[in-house]
Amino acid sequence: MSDASANVSEGSDSGFAGVLLGGRYRLVEEIGRGSTGTVQLARDEFLGRDVAVKLIEPPVADAEALRRDEDEVKVLARMNHHGLVTLFDAGADVSDPQRPRIYLVMELIDGHDLRGRLAQGPLQSADVAQIGYDLAMALGYVHDRGVIHRDVKPANIMMFDYGHDAARSRAKLTDFGIAVMMEAPLGGDAGAFVGTAAYVSPEQAKSEPLGPSSDIYSLGLVLLECLTGQRSFPGEPLPSALARLLRGPDIPAHLGPQWLRLLTAMTSNDPASRPTAREAALVLAEIIATERGARLDGAASVRASDEAARLEAVRRYQILDTPQDGAFDRITALASRLFSAPIAIVSVVDQDRIWFKSHHGLDVEEVDREPGLCASAILQDEPWITEDARLDSRTMANPLVAGALGLQFYAGIPLHTPDGYNLGTLCIIDRHPRTLSHDELTTLEDLAAIVMHDLDQRMQSRQPA
Repeated sequence: MSDASANVSEGSDSGFAGVLLGGRYRLVEEIGRGSTGTVQLARDEFLGRDVAVKLIEPPVADAEALRRDEDEVKVLARMNHHGLVTLFDAGADVSDPQRPRIYLVMELIDGHDLRGRLAQGPLQSADVAQIGYDLAMALGYVHDRGVIHRDVKPANIMMFDYGHDAARSRAKLTDFGIAVMMEAPLGGDAGAFVGTAAYVSPEQAKSEPLGPSSDIYSLGLVLLECLTGQRSFPGEPLPSALARLLRGPDIPAHLGPQWLRLLTAMTSNDPASRPTAREAALVLAEIIATERGARLDGAASVRASDEAARLEAVRRYQILDTPQDGAFDRITALASRLFSAPIAIVSVVDQDRIWFKSHHGLDVEEVDREPGLCASAILQDEPWITEDARLDSRTMANPLVAGALGLQFYAGIPLHTPDGYNLGTLCIIDRHPRTLSHDELTTLEDLAAIVMHDLDQRMQSRQPA
């Protein structure tokens, strides 16, 4: 877990090793520091798993305030969204009455924060749109539940490399809703704003009441920094915060009209003029589609020649329209059991259709190539995963997702020939969103390798001695 997922003060204690919180969470070592407390690696002794525990000292230590803070944090702990770092549990530690603490139990993230990534320079437009889409959908979720984040910034955005989705940049928001309940005002002066100076909204800078649109402003500044590699309002905290009362951020015209319109609206000084989180997500999905189309157009001639050679490889394996057989049916049945997935398929992507050599849990033997997700999966050599197809810009408009089938999860491993062509996939499908762990992904890849090995053996047995 990155140290940016914590917001912990320099004066906080670090000697918590061995402490047991809530009779369940054994603290191991400090793994992060920020402005409100420390983040500790801990062991959940009830479930036998590692977690991250954030310890926060509220600015007001009276019992009533502590109970109020604890109740509010428990509301956050009930939230569950793929764009949020999962908060498993929360409670109050009053073992030292003079220093009561709220503790938050979170998933332990194997990833880095966006702040660290930006230290390497700006990101590509398509990657920024993907990241922005994830964050906008996460903000829409928390806003619908009456929570305002108040501290959207690169250090509170976790980046992921799942190792199975090279075409997709992913992000999760952490520390949502905590700053307003726990963090002392910037500089410690009464009436000062809460948040991080470089990213606060104008209304935050003026210590005015905040709404969801404040988060939209902050997200706009984050996306702009991702595109340009520069903070819009750098410098010391107070001058930085006040600067946005005098001017808006500089949005370069070379970013293109879509980004110019969206970022201008998101960073409007008038909160009522900013889009909602879900409106911003829709525009970001349009930018993703535009960027994807440009990449596809630029590679069209290469793909055309590659596709001809790939189809020749499909013919060479002589698998299309062959009878079902037990070998592949056993593999799809095993995949279905291992992953508790209702559907598992061995597919072969033909010129205008996707034919199923084996189809556990599905009655049809083929689908048109155009909407089939296997046709997308064979365009790259890495596994192709969509954990919630309704929220994934690559699949949300697909008729298999939006239509009666209601597909929501897809994991496809390309069947890669020794000479470099993808015949089709071994895939698992579910009608509910889900995730795939590293070990599960490895198992699915092993099953796909067994399928491909069997196909190679069959082709070699047909060759003359």
